Amino acid sequence: MVKRKETVSVITLGCSKNTVDSERLLKQLKENNLNINNDPNTAGTVIINTCGFIDAAKEESINTILNAVALKQEGKIEKVIVAGCLSERYKSDLQKEIPEVDAYFGTEDYEGILKEFGGELKTNLLGERILTAPAHTAYLKISEGCDHPCSFCAIPLMRGKHRSRPLEELIKEAEFLAGNKTKELILIAQDTTDYGKDIYGRQALGTLLNKLSEIEGIEWIRIMYAYPSRFPEDVINIIAENQKICSYIDIPLQHISDSVLKSMKRGVTSRRIKELLYKLKERIPSITLRTTLIAGYPNEMEKEFRELCDFIREIKFDRLGVFTYSLEENTSSYILGDPVPDNIKKERKEIIMEIQKEISLEKNKELCGKRLRVLIDRIENEFYIARSYREAPEVDGEILLPYNNSRNKINIGEFINVEINDYNEYDLYGSIVHEGIPSMEV
Repeated sequence: MVKRKETVSVITLGCSKNTVDSERLLKQLKENNLNINNDPNTAGTVIINTCGFIDAAKEESINTILNAVALKQEGKIEKVIVAGCLSERYKSDLQKEIPEVDAYFGTEDYEGILKEFGGELKTNLLGERILTAPAHTAYLKISEGCDHPCSFCAIPLMRGKHRSRPLEELIKEAEFLAGNKTKELILIAQDTTDYGKDIYGRQALGTLLNKLSEIEGIEWIRIMYAYPSRFPEDVINIIAENQKICSYIDIPLQHISDSVLKSMKRGVTSRRIKELLYKLKERIPSITLRTTLIAGYPNEMEKEFRELCDFIREIKFDRLGVFTYSLEENTSSYILGDPVPDNIKKERKEIIMEIQKEISLEKNKELCGKRLRVLIDRIENEFYIARSYREAPEVDGEILLPYNNSRNKINIGEFINVEINDYNEYDLYGSIVHEGIPSMEV
């Protein structure tokens, strides 16, 4: 046990998987008698949980480290500790370039970090976390690492091979979250569809979904990061039949051209991708499809880019994001170089987002007059900010409802019924449906 009270602040960068890591670390720090300070400018020690995925993320991580080091040099904080993906990947380089940092740790090295404070890992805290966002929504990381050989991706270098968490652990963590008023679970991993194959000898995402849906208090379960090449057939049926599983699926496709997919080592063809998407649309008519793409991959010529644009217009994704290609050392695509100029990458990204903007506007228009069941996330300015099953937090649009302090008081984390009456390219505007009027999930 730490003998003296120290104040610690954790800065989390990058994806939702890092968020879960930080929340677990915060619980360990608290149980080791450390004071948690949400303001890194006034804490004794600042721990930076970094991201090292692409150039923009690495730059943000470096700048955050340098800012913390400056605070240390000014005497405002005492120690700077760097952890996470960037530190896992570039530890020796960082130690040379930024020696002012007191200690560097890789991903999930809770034990090493705790030893810096004279503490110890509390193994009895399995699945317990301190949530860093309102408790009604929480991420559930079901596995770590990745076995896919994608040529552009450095995640296996930072996170290692695929490792599923035992079903019992995940149920216990989900029950802990439900006991802390979590209503929406968002399943995350490098590839959620591979869950269970290493410890059960088969894909077990469907089994996990059914078990999670039995937990009292959990009302929505959302699937993110589903790899397209081996999408489990039983999961399609479960989404269609189980009311607690959101009719929402995030499938990062990266591209549609067979030549690009082959160079990316995605293990899937254009034909198989389209077959999966149309099967999802047919079997789950209310499905919301989200994807992410890469613009400017080394062998993406004008022909391949036009094919990608035509594909987006054909499928009409509900949600879509785009990254420009980032050349990453020690990945298999590194030998291809970076032949597509940055200005062309950015132009292609903008073209894709313009296409998607029109699609999104059309889809939002279709929702006008519809009634939806929504979850209230927060109050901002003159609005309640809400989401239906169609919107994941942080990455999708939102539903804005007029906030009236004297009437219809609604609590954060409450489900209510709304009617959509206006829209823009990405967000919806609605009004609260009075009690007694049923709502539909379109």
